[in-house]
Amino acid sequence: MQRVRFLNGQFDPLTLAQTVDAIFRLLEAGQRGWLCTVNVAILMMMRADVRLQKFVDRAALVVADGQPLIWCAPWLGQSLPERVTGVELVDALCERAAREGKRVYLLGATEEIVSKVAQRLRERCANLHVEYADGYFTKDEAPARADHIRASGSDMLFVGMGVPRQENFLEEQWHRLGVGIAIGVGGSFDVLAGLRARAPIWVQKTGMEWFFRLIQEPRRLFTRYLVTNSQFVWLVLCALLKRDRVS
Repeated sequence: MQRVRFLNGQFDPLTLAQTVDAIFRLLEAGQRGWLCTVNVAILMMMRADVRLQKFVDRAALVVADGQPLIWCAPWLGQSLPERVTGVELVDALCERAAREGKRVYLLGATEEIVSKVAQRLRERCANLHVEYADGYFTKDEAPARADHIRASGSDMLFVGMGVPRQENFLEEQWHRLGVGIAIGVGGSFDVLAGLRARAPIWVQKTGMEWFFRLIQEPRRLFTRYLVTNSQFVWLVLCALLKRDRVS
């Protein structure tokens, strides 16, 4: 399937169900790679971070994790079917992993949070084999974390350490990890552990989940969203004007 180019990102036009199928096809074929979920904030971060941009460009799969991306793609002559979030991927992939006997590893957050996520997933997905470790380690300790993941025999790795730390870890330790697929899921573990509420469905569909998160974490997110959202709107407007001139 041909990728969809939107601003500086290239996306696989997949639904959640199609993404899960694509990942399991990769695993069954014995291939390895990482999946990136890209929202507006990450897309704008990629423009300022060459390393992050290159990492996402080399991903086996890239899905749109932002309703504004879904809305704006047709304005630039493209089409993305639906938003695919990290939280939804963890749930859907773990459910199928339990059915098909695939092993899962969770890396990130505190010991208390990640252990709670693992317990909830075991309760929700019967027979799921899941191991975990917290995300508080130094760069010098990273190889040992990666070796432990490899020794676990895990097929899928979810890394919740924030962008771009989780991407940098995957890139630096990829040769050690041994997993078939790795996915950076940012702050999803907080949601899955029940520590942070996810926006109601109607808020998600209106593209305002970023505002819901901002209310919960104003100090951490205010500047980021102010800058990235403004930049995104400006770039989309510029792209529209350029497209109109060409046509």
